Amino acid sequence: MASPAVRWAGSGCRASGSSRLRERLRALRVFADLDDEQLEKLATATSEFEAPAGQMLIERGKPGSGLFVLETGEAVVEAPEGQRELGPGDVFGERALVGDDVHRTARVRAQTEVRCLAIARTAIEQLIKEDARLGERLRKHTHA
Repeated sequence: MASPAVRWAGSGCRASGSSRLRERLRALRVFADLDDEQLEKLATATSEFEAPAGQMLIERGKPGSGLFVLETGEAVVEAPEGQRELGPGDVFGERALVGDDVHRTARVRAQTEVRCLAIARTAIEQLIKEDARLGERLRKHTHA
């Protein structure tokens, strides 16, 4: 079975309604102070996917194609600095977008069945160019 990132990149995931996605993104602390236009840009670059327990969500060493928001379920980050658990509302995969290295530094695996939002790298990079505060918030929320 292809990883969710592969399914997302191959457009095999379903897209959700833009206004509903915008509100789901606004509810996240990292995106809470973005304006409607910025949230709309994120929403249009966001896909939703589900993965079963045990599925690899991010593989170490692979290029970072975007970031993910865990909406339901639990995941485990296996990073050089140790292992951490993620739960609903956690953002992961951002380290490869805001750091100097564009490759993933950690592995993230679904511990239970999960539902995630996947936001394309190009949308995040564009918003960081427009508002450097977003890059700083993402650096503070680094999980994988």
